[in-house]
Amino acid sequence: MRRERARRRKNLMRQIGRDSIAIIPAAPHKVRSRDTEYRYRQDSDFYYLTGFDEPESVAVLISGRKQAEYIIFCRERDETLETWNGRRLGVERAPEALDADDAFPIDDIDEILPGLLEGRERVFYSMGRETQFDNRVIGWINQLKAKIGSGGSIPSEFVSLDYHLHEMRLFKSRSEIAQLKKAARISADGHIAAMKRCVPGCMEYQLEAALIAVYRDAGAEHSFLPIVGGGANGCILHYTENQCELTDGQLVLIDSGAEWACYAGDITRTFPVNGRFSDVQREVYEIVLEANIAAIEKAVVGNHWNDPHTAAVKVLTKGLVSIGLLKGDLKKLIRDEAYRPWYMHRTGHWLGLDVHDVGSYKVDDKWRLLEPGMVLTIEPGLYLPAGPGVPKPYRNIGIRVEDDVLIAENGPDILTGSVPKGVDEIEALMQAAQAH
Repeated sequence: MRRERARRRKNLMRQIGRDSIAIIPAAPHKVRSRDTEYRYRQDSDFYYLTGFDEPESVAVLISGRKQAEYIIFCRERDETLETWNGRRLGVERAPEALDADDAFPIDDIDEILPGLLEGRERVFYSMGRETQFDNRVIGWINQLKAKIGSGGSIPSEFVSLDYHLHEMRLFKSRSEIAQLKKAARISADGHIAAMKRCVPGCMEYQLEAALIAVYRDAGAEHSFLPIVGGGANGCILHYTENQCELTDGQLVLIDSGAEWACYAGDITRTFPVNGRFSDVQREVYEIVLEANIAAIEKAVVGNHWNDPHTAAVKVLTKGLVSIGLLKGDLKKLIRDEAYRPWYMHRTGHWLGLDVHDVGSYKVDDKWRLLEPGMVLTIEPGLYLPAGPGVPKPYRNIGIRVEDDVLIAENGPDILTGSVPKGVDEIEALMQAAQAH
């Protein structure tokens, strides 16, 4: 990975051009409550370029600079603080450990960085993420402005770094694909454990605990707050309370993924709490499963981003007609988006260092073509809450089936295929577990 990160930095510097400087800050600590903090998670762009997971750090890339093109600002070693809060890499070890040309204490950045900006034509920096750091960057520019009368010069352009860096991140290398496959395997193991744990009378949070236990046992984190929704809660797209009892006759929808080495998994499975689908549940489930399969078949090189969504929408709309929720001509229903009361989101998103990963979905206002190395989710669903227009037998059925898919030369590579999603597979797994 060290060589690969070096190639990424060189590639980025080629893109931004000579006489440019790129500034990439690490993620700050986030306060959870009063004097406690959330577990630290590094900024994805910073990690992509450096592999460094400490806060209070800044990476600087200075294209074409002879003395040092890649500089790191980081925390100094401090025996007392390290006793309380953990070990630090330190300035002295940073160049060798991170392949940096030079390293400086983060406390000295206000004195050093204005000098690095001076004489550069363009500054590449992504404004709007952290107001406090934005203000520091503006302050450094203002320092240079004050020196103009004495011969100083300031950059003439401010350019967002997002486009160049995020386009790079969209295409996964072999090593990144290996990390994503491991995240998918751990995610899959977690979902299987939750299926095996599920019995009538258990709590949503107990299935959440089963997921997280598998993730942590493998050295991973959850890549987002797990969604575990039984019955009507499965119709809430981002339900994370996970506090209700799971009762006989309900379905439970679990949307969760593991994060391994900052790379995310993202799987959704829906299954019966008692281990057996009712006839109505099976009917709706098989519509969603067919949509999942149809969408994956369209996730091939040369198709455009929207093709999987179009395929899923066709299957779901036809299914809504078959169960009586929609009436009329199929093409017109699709054109009018008549399905949207029961399927209100798109069929997928990019996946990588972030769950909803970076990368444009359109190029020149047209859906971009799918290319090898892209990774996306395929996640059609139907959500039928109790209310007008939904016949009583179908009420409070929420179903989503989601897989992680690599666009490969020889067709879609389903990274999450080890988690059962066929009706018979799910029932066999759950009934065997419940029998014990």
